[in-house]
This record gives sequence, structure tokens and C-alpha cells, in this order.
Amino acid sequence: MPAGTREQLHFHTEAQQFFYVLKGTATFYSDGQTTTVGEHQGILIHPKTPHYIANETAGVLEFLVISQPSTNADRTELDASQEPSAAV
Repeated sequence: MPAGTREQLHFHTEAQQFFYVLKGTATFYSDGQTTTVGEHQGILIHPKTPHYIANETAGVLEFLVISQPSTNADRTELDASQEPSAAV
């Protein structure tokens, strides 16, 4: 994930996701909270949890994401204003 980029705020109705950072530092905005995840660390995002991942550093972010079940047809995008404490 390039420096200074982020996903759009969204949630998955059925899928849980595990993100594992290989290189760099990820910032997760999840259910109104901010969590920084460094190299060789991971985070679990539960179904129905509004979230997004951001690379707020000057370096490249490399990570794995495992979704169970698949997120195909299971992604609802939200406007950032739908989560008042999420950073934009």
C-alpha cells in the first residue's frame, strides 16, 4: 500500500478479517478507535465492524489479509461521517 493512502470506511456483514503486517506500519480505524500495527503484528476485525486501513507513513506498507468467509459480495461502503470519531 503506497505511502499516504487509505481504504474507504466499510464493513462486512459476514466476514471477519485478519490483517498481518509484513513491512511498515498500518493504522486501523475500527469502530471509532485507532490502532497502530507494526511489522510482524496482526489485528482481527470482526464482522459488522466499520473499519479501514491506512498507511500514514512515508514508506510502503505490505500486509496480508485473510477473510473468512470470503468478502466477495460482502462489503458495504460507508461515508466517513457515518462514524463520527473516524479520521478522514
